[in-house]
This record gives sequence, C-alpha cells and structure tokens, in this order.
Amino acid sequence: MPGPMSTYGQGGRVMLPHGVYGPQGDTLLLREALERETVGAGTTVLDVGTGSGFLALAAARRGARVTAVDRTRRSVLATRLNAALAGLRIEVVRGDLLAPAVGRRFHLILSNPPYVPAPDATLPERGPARAWDAGHDGRLIIDRLCDGAADLLRPGGALLLVHSALCGVPATLERLERAGLPAEVTDRRRVPFGPVLASRRQWLLDRGLIAPGAHEEELAIIRAERVG
Repeated sequence: MPGPMSTYGQGGRVMLPHGVYGPQGDTLLLREALERETVGAGTTVLDVGTGSGFLALAAARRGARVTAVDRTRRSVLATRLNAALAGLRIEVVRGDLLAPAVGRRFHLILSNPPYVPAPDATLPERGPARAWDAGHDGRLIIDRLCDGAADLLRPGGALLLVHSALCGVPATLERLERAGLPAEVTDRRRVPFGPVLASRRQWLLDRGLIAPGAHEEELAIIRAERVG
C-alpha cells in the first residue's frame, strides 16, 4: 500500500510505499546536478536504481524520454505509480543495474547507487539494506557502474553519479578514466550521519574510514563524459 507523500520542492512529490528508498540528501544533490544538464525533448535518460522514481520524474518533466531501472518489485511499482500520478510517461524496468539497457544508448545516465560500507562483505539479498549496503568498501555496485556505463552512453553523453567519500572518490575517478570516461567532481556537500552510519560508527572507526568524533560524511557528485 502507498505510504506518505513526500515533497521536495516544486514538482518533487512522490508516494513512498513501505520499503522503498525515499529521496534524501544524496538524491537532492543529484537532482541539482541534473538541473544543470541540457535536457529536453529528444534527450534519452537512464535512471539506474530509481527507488521511488524521483530523479526519473525530474528528467521526464523536462521532456526527456526516461528509462528507470530497479531490482526490487516495490521500487518498480512505486515508480510506475508516481509516473501515473504525475501524468508522465516513463519506461520502468525491473532488473540488475545496467543489464536491462544493454544494447541501447543514452544521452544521460543517472545513479544514486548503494554505496555505504558494511560489515557484510556481500550485497544483502532482501530487506531495506539493499538500498544502501555495498560491501566492506562500499564499492560493489559503484565499480560495476563505472565499468559498464561507457557502453550505454552516446558520444558526448554523460554519467552523473553520487556517492559518499567514505567509499573513495579518487577510486571512482580512476576507474571511470580507465573505462574511457574522463570524470570530475562537480559538487561536494557535507551532511550529518544518518541512522545507518551512526549505528556502525565504531565499525567505521575500526576500519579507518572515519576519524574519532566524526559525525558527518561528504557526498560527491561525479560527472563523467564519453568523448568519442
């Protein structure tokens, strides 16, 4: 059943069924980056890990042809619901990351993937942690996105990716470069630890991922462009 309506600025209202990841600080930072891109009629956009469809809706409102992908049924249903409520046409597909879009090309790829370092070395198979946990270093999903995005971008197309500095911004820039996508950090923002990071503060400290007394993480927007 649908949950409460969450509102994030003009035109940013989404229904959040139970268990669906809702827009948070990282989502809003990525939307700000999206707003700087040239998006309009004829622009093809792929939103990977769409969650509630918040970013997919933002792109569709500007006239883009949007494909939204998520691996959970609840998120797929939520995005379809939110698109219908907004009167927008969005192709919503259930599948694993980039796999549903293989063989296609897009002007823009958006992703707010799971990126939180976790005590479990493997990805969770069920439950809400699927939306944020990504192995000991937080890179189980990010690395796959970096390696596969170039094949789905048109020449001149761009990837916009958001993640925490806890999982290594330099590593992402280097991996994208090796994949043929020169990249840069376009935005940084410090935000207070949420409940997940606060609950594993000692584990993060023991692994050297945070300093004693830390209570904030830095989010980064990375923009990579296919030049040829």
